[in-house]
Amino acid sequence: MCFTGKSKEAEIKRINKELANIRSKFKGDKALDGYSKKKYVCKLLFIFLLGHDIDFGHMEAVNLLSSNKYTEKQIGYLFISVLVNSNSDLIRLINNAIKNDLSSRNPTYMNLALHCIANVGSREMAEAFASEVPRILVAGDTMDSVKQSAALCLLRLNRTCPDLVPMGEWTSRVVHLLNDQHLGVVTAATSLISTLAQKNPDDFKTSVSLAVARLSRIVTSASTDLQDYTYYFVAAPWLSVKLLRLLQCYPPPEEGAIRGRLTECLETILNKAQEPPKSKKVQHSNAKNAVLFEAISLIIHHDSEPTLLVRACNQLGQFLQHRETNLRYLALESMCTLASSEFSHEAVKTHIETVINSLKTERDVSVRQRAVDLLYAMCDRSNAKQIVTEMLSYLETADYSIREEIVSLSSWLIFTSCLCLCFIPECLYLNLSLSLTLSLSHFISPLVQFHLLHSKFHLCSVPTRALLLSAYVKFINLFPEVKGTIQEVLRSDSQLRNADVELQQRAVEYLRLSCIATTDILATVLEEMPPFPERESSILAKLKKKKGSGTVSDIEDSRKERNVNANANVNGSSDHTITNTSVTSSPSSDLLGLGNSSAVNSASPPTSSHAASLLVDVFSESLPVAALGFDDGMLFVCKNNGVLFESQLLQIGLKSEFRQNLGRMYIFYGNKTSTQFLNFSSSVVCPEPLSSHILYNIFLHTADPVLDGGAQLQQILNIECISDFVEAPVLNIQFRYGGSTQNISVRLPVTLNKFFQPTEMTSQDFFQRWKQLSAPQQEVQKIFKAKHSMDTEITKAKIIGFGTALLDGVDPNPSNFVGAGVIHTKTIQVGCLLRLEPNTQAQVSTAALGLHDLHFSESLASLFHTHL
Repeated sequence: MCFTGKSKEAEIKRINKELANIRSKFKGDKALDGYSKKKYVCKLLFIFLLGHDIDFGHMEAVNLLSSNKYTEKQIGYLFISVLVNSNSDLIRLINNAIKNDLSSRNPTYMNLALHCIANVGSREMAEAFASEVPRILVAGDTMDSVKQSAALCLLRLNRTCPDLVPMGEWTSRVVHLLNDQHLGVVTAATSLISTLAQKNPDDFKTSVSLAVARLSRIVTSASTDLQDYTYYFVAAPWLSVKLLRLLQCYPPPEEGAIRGRLTECLETILNKAQEPPKSKKVQHSNAKNAVLFEAISLIIHHDSEPTLLVRACNQLGQFLQHRETNLRYLALESMCTLASSEFSHEAVKTHIETVINSLKTERDVSVRQRAVDLLYAMCDRSNAKQIVTEMLSYLETADYSIREEIVSLSSWLIFTSCLCLCFIPECLYLNLSLSLTLSLSHFISPLVQFHLLHSKFHLCSVPTRALLLSAYVKFINLFPEVKGTIQEVLRSDSQLRNADVELQQRAVEYLRLSCIATTDILATVLEEMPPFPERESSILAKLKKKKGSGTVSDIEDSRKERNVNANANVNGSSDHTITNTSVTSSPSSDLLGLGNSSAVNSASPPTSSHAASLLVDVFSESLPVAALGFDDGMLFVCKNNGVLFESQLLQIGLKSEFRQNLGRMYIFYGNKTSTQFLNFSSSVVCPEPLSSHILYNIFLHTADPVLDGGAQLQQILNIECISDFVEAPVLNIQFRYGGSTQNISVRLPVTLNKFFQPTEMTSQDFFQRWKQLSAPQQEVQKIFKAKHSMDTEITKAKIIGFGTALLDGVDPNPSNFVGAGVIHTKTIQVGCLLRLEPNTQAQVSTAALGLHDLHFSESLASLFHTHL
């Protein structure tokens, strides 16, 4: 069965033909043999994997489960694992078939049944088999392959429904699977025990001694002893890693013999790391290093053997200059943890020069970030001056991402604030402290930020103190919860009775302003100063008044290009303006990354977001728009993605998909400010006539009502079309910003044409169905003047975007356009025929719509007229 065709339409046509054939076979031939059922079910599975919906064949797949042939039973289980919903009515029949296979004692059938339980992993499956699977796992007569499947199946059920997996007698017996002769069983059992031990460590503490014994046998064995589980001369690396992770769930063993044996295993792993490689292939080094790093993680976790900790540090130090970037990254990350141990801290400090050199010369930014973390972790009195000096020196030349990483560390702020005055000028300290404090607004509370900033107030000069007082009153505007604390500082005698007139005046005015002004007035007074407009030469201004001069536009273009390049050099990137076919969006930066979907070929030049929101370019032909919304035009009739709404505070992006009578919208909210939105909530409201025509269900992925500055929030809106409609639901958003409540209402772009399904048909079928439209209301014809250019390709794109299929060669007149589609609702499916006759000379078009349902005619015709 091959579905490849010259076009998507040809593939759909071929698949529909095949589906009709399979449906007729299932309905017509009651005595269909097992091979034919398997073949047709397999075809349905393949069609589903191509992306098409399958709404039949489920019963035939369930019937295959009772077959005695492996291939038929396998296809049945595969179909059920992929296509059957956990809420299906067939679940009871499926569970009965699985029970029969589990009790058959046939290892092949038992494996298929266990795989199906694990793949579906639903709550119904867990309720039915949560007690049966452990019994199979610990049974003495169970085959090794079945034990593996049972362990992994139980692991899956425990992850999906942990409350349904009973803890009982089997928990003590499953631990002994670590002594099983079959390493596949041991590997699967170790994964299961590790997960269960994290929740119930006391029930599985006996696994420590067995895990140490098994690890010792693997580590001390030669690669030839475990040939089936040796990977590039490394004996059972996956099992070794799992055992080491299991041991990290518990403290060091208390028994001396077990503890000594574990220490011997770890020393052996460290010794093998020093041996010359037995193969030059990367697989050998990857497997060997995986075991080594997991052993070092266990050494760090126990933190009780000074010798092992120092050896681990020395081994990691060798990786700091390794040619593999991943090894350098892992070494830095592990050494950060080692630096916190009293036994290995001094050993970590010996590598300070190598880490500083890595910070300066490393190409990979993620490795440089780990180097910054390690420098902070190893910082103490002996090397604080050297590390802080290197950090500040590197901060001036570091790229933007690593600067942000350095600034974002709250720990970096703490020890820099304590030491900065010793090494850097006061003005640089103030700028650095302010930038660090503001950047940490997402990580530490406003009160802590204020105390950190105010801690050096008494050491600063008068001009610096004046700037700090201005920063304090802006804190009141940004964080009202610290208002009382800051007012106490402003009210203190050292401020109100200060000998310096400037400080005294600022303290009095700021204190009075914070007491009498409302939240809105305070936000207005303390609003950020707008950037000054660029001064323009008088000669260029005069030249602009003279239209028709070809050189003026060239001068303007070159000047704008220089401005954009300058902004890009300073800020690291330039903002882009989103331009739609109907409106011009706000020039603010696109937080959601949806601007490209709504952009046309001619985009306006980039401008600064702050300047664009406050200043109007008097020489520009188009003024900036304060907010972009769906109400401004039918922007989303022929598209599903784009910016739905945009203002200076909030950007709402939309990504939607529709199939038949169902739709799903992904709504993205982007906070364009640096301040949190509090009490953020949203709701969808349907007008009264619309509530019986559209069902909607909204799911909020996060329950946090706070939307941080520069952050995004996603919602999913499920929509079901019940019958025809005209009005669209309204999305209401409410949040608090700057002390005031913001209310935004946006009409969601849910239109009737979204539920179109394109339909292909021949010329004969098209005109035959058109003639069958007997009632006058079934055919709607409108003549309208063209609003846009009557370009052939653009018109074709609009018809396809409207949802219908564009039928080429159907109309005898090649300049006419013909389309066909089916509108899907929950109750009915309505066929729609479309014919557009453009008159380019008169710039008018005649649109005719033919529908089999009278209720849809007028609303769809009006929508199509608006769209064109």
